[in-house]
Amino acid sequence: MAEDGDLSQDQTEKLLQFQDLTGIDEINRCREILLRHNWNIETAVQDTFNEREGAPSVFTQTQPEPRQPQMNLQPTDQRVFTVTRRRPQGLMEWGYAIILFPFRFVYSTLLDLLRYTYRLIRPDPRRNVTDPVGDVVRFIRNFEEKHGNGHPVFYQGTYSQALNDAKQELRFLLVYLHGDDHQDTPDFCRTVMCNENVINFINTRMLFWACNTNSPEGYRVSQALRENTYPFLALIVLRDNKMTVVAKIEGPIGSEELTARLDRVMMENDASLIAARADREERNFNQSLRQEQDVAYLESLRADQEKERVKKEKREIELAARQQQEPK
Repeated sequence: MAEDGDLSQDQTEKLLQFQDLTGIDEINRCREILLRHNWNIETAVQDTFNEREGAPSVFTQTQPEPRQPQMNLQPTDQRVFTVTRRRPQGLMEWGYAIILFPFRFVYSTLLDLLRYTYRLIRPDPRRNVTDPVGDVVRFIRNFEEKHGNGHPVFYQGTYSQALNDAKQELRFLLVYLHGDDHQDTPDFCRTVMCNENVINFINTRMLFWACNTNSPEGYRVSQALRENTYPFLALIVLRDNKMTVVAKIEGPIGSEELTARLDRVMMENDASLIAARADREERNFNQSLRQEQDVAYLESLRADQEKERVKKEKREIELAARQQQEPK
């Protein structure tokens, strides 16, 4: 195993970040976990969380058995969509933006300073995940209190459970990280998340998991997915036998543009799901065939044993009859 001095600067940064995210004090153990996951920090963090929750690994290192593909199954690179805010139009909007800019700048700067000072004095309580399901349920309840019940179906479970269900069901998983303090969050929830077309699109084509980043569960997922701004969405799907983030959408976005981008990325990654379904059907078929063969073998074995038992009983009866006929 490499010593600390043999690590590159990038590996050292990942090592410290992994230790900070997981709270593991032993630096050697952190290095072993990262080495086992080829220094993929997202994979290592998620598997560590799964191990603590007793959930199976969703990032398996085993590769699927080679098969002859009938189509190009090479995955596309991860898509990252960063949406910038719309620039002001006309003199009125520019004037309004210029007037408010100093106030927004001072407000955001002071808020960041206060948060930084507070975290120096008191460690961030979000690092201790004690009730992940409760964090998700509270977010759903708060969302419905503010915006009503007209929203996509939220997955009521932990992030790890959502990943495992999406893997087992071979479905896309859409993750939404809710930032209470971001200025674009209320409008996004009201006009996009509650949009009827968006609701129908998400409910019919994927699982949907969401959580507030001010909660421990939402915070640790935000660290694992490395979000940059809000609103933040990540599309995850099984690819190369592991759950992989295939797209991130960051920043304000309209309902039509959101569904269009998600639809495009899903079409690009449909081949991996088709291959996974084919592999699973082949495994199920082979398993069923083996079970049928085992049942047939056992039935044949029982029939042979029954024949042997009958023959043995017949021989014993014949032997007893001869013994009775012999003179004493």
